[in-house]
Amino acid sequence: MHPQVLMLSSSRQGNEDYLEHAKPFIFAHLGDCKDLLFVPYAGVTTAWDDYCEKVANALPEFTVTGLHTFADPAEALAQAYEKKQAIVVGGGNTFNLLHSLYARGLLEPLKQAIAKGTAYIGWSAGSNICGRSIKTTNDMPIVQPPSFNALGVLNCQLNPHYSNYAPAGHNGETRDQRLAEFTTLNPDVAVLAIAEGTALRLTDGRLTLVGDKEGFVFCGTEKRTVQPTADLSQYISQ
Repeated sequence: MHPQVLMLSSSRQGNEDYLEHAKPFIFAHLGDCKDLLFVPYAGVTTAWDDYCEKVANALPEFTVTGLHTFADPAEALAQAYEKKQAIVVGGGNTFNLLHSLYARGLLEPLKQAIAKGTAYIGWSAGSNICGRSIKTTNDMPIVQPPSFNALGVLNCQLNPHYSNYAPAGHNGETRDQRLAEFTTLNPDVAVLAIAEGTALRLTDGRLTLVGDKEGFVFCGTEKRTVQPTADLSQYISQ
């Protein structure tokens, strides 16, 4: 069974409503599936019940149930495929998300659910954890997970919310400079950088960039442009 994974760069694009730009991607990815098992653990300043309600309000076409409401969340993940549920992991702080998954013993059950073919959708932090590790997240390490190793759906790193914009007079590093630090120390590991409003979609053994903006691949000292619909299947974990 092939993993069916949608990795959205962000929950918003520009001034659009929450998840508004993502709806066509979500509908196309899920087909007839209307039942979402939502993982709110990236939320820090938002209560998890409130986070679930926010997603439910943004996606009224779906039934949204928080994973945190189950007495046995690992079993809920394991049963998602048979129950025809999709697993959805929201954004927030990537370190808190990964820490929470490790602390609850949910990283392996989540990997197994994805491997079984359970549809998965993530945005921001929920996409970050689909790579080999979370070392290229933009978030602050507000909590320390036992490992930076993540789901490993892709054999590369991800950088959602990608932009190399630097305001005039700003003397901090640009995103490209930060990613270059990673690729200097990890020259054989690629980073897929995706702009807000775009996503990576893994379905039927093929990985493509979806949306109307170009993405980028950073590897070693090189930065390569990736056009929408480009085949990126070389980065799928085997």
